[in-house]
Amino acid sequence: MANILVTGGSGFIGTNLCLNLLNLEHTVFCVDNHYSSLKSNTHELHSKDKFNFLLHDIINPIDIDQDIDMVYHLACPASPVFYQKDELFTLDTCYIGTRNILEFARKKHARVLFTSTSEVYGDPLVHPQSESYFGNVNTLGPRSCYDEGKRVAESLLLTYHNKFNLDIRLVRIFNTYGPYMHPGDGRVVSNFIISCLQNKPVTIYGDGSQTRSFCYVSDMVSGLINTMELRDYNGPVNLGNPEEVTLLQLLDEIQNLAGTKISPIFSEPRVDDPVKRKPDISKAEKDLNWKPSVSLREGLKKAVEYYKNIVLIDIS
Repeated sequence: MANILVTGGSGFIGTNLCLNLLNLEHTVFCVDNHYSSLKSNTHELHSKDKFNFLLHDIINPIDIDQDIDMVYHLACPASPVFYQKDELFTLDTCYIGTRNILEFARKKHARVLFTSTSEVYGDPLVHPQSESYFGNVNTLGPRSCYDEGKRVAESLLLTYHNKFNLDIRLVRIFNTYGPYMHPGDGRVVSNFIISCLQNKPVTIYGDGSQTRSFCYVSDMVSGLINTMELRDYNGPVNLGNPEEVTLLQLLDEIQNLAGTKISPIFSEPRVDDPVKRKPDISKAEKDLNWKPSVSLREGLKKAVEYYKNIVLIDIS
């Protein structure tokens, strides 16, 4: 069993990852500043014997007395609501925070996995997006603090590997959804589900023909663990579900599951919002022997049931 540090460990994917690692009987050290995560996410984690929580902002250097074997570096606000709230904070988290974590991993001789994002591809001119695509990113747009922040963090990761022989894993995550996602973080699945459950208007930015590919969080977590455990594998590698749907199709599916029918309100498209998004996961299938197993309908059904409880207890 390993000692594992998870930054952003009480966030959406982080909480699911920590629970999985604890179920595998690893010792988990969770670091989070609760900037964009729910404090309630740690309640279940604190009931586990091998769970350790540190309230800490990775913009400041971190030190843990125990030996650490692996680092899953997830910490970063990941939705526009939070990463545009304070662009300098987002940029500092991506660069200064990532460098602090890489220095920590170097000191501990730990393997480090960094969760980058499909946003490094920007509004893509290539479809689907493979790891060899350099992207189409507006470096001056309102999303650039996150998009460019993740791109420079990737550069940091590769530099530490080349300069210090740090054992790295670089993963590019595509749209993911499921339990423990903050209900107010503005991502489309949670927005649609909560609006339908509360019988409130659903806003679609654009005409709803834009596409996304949604991966259920249990599949994403298994992909992260597979990547971490594979020997001599740096990446980058795309993790996501290639089942592509329009936003209107997504809304129809959620309304069927929630038992509501609400006419959407169409608004102006958001600046630099990708028109198409679909991962090429052939590399993950070949190198990691990984592909998603949860269909969109099955995953959305689980997500609707989760958010029914969230709406009932009115978490904010």
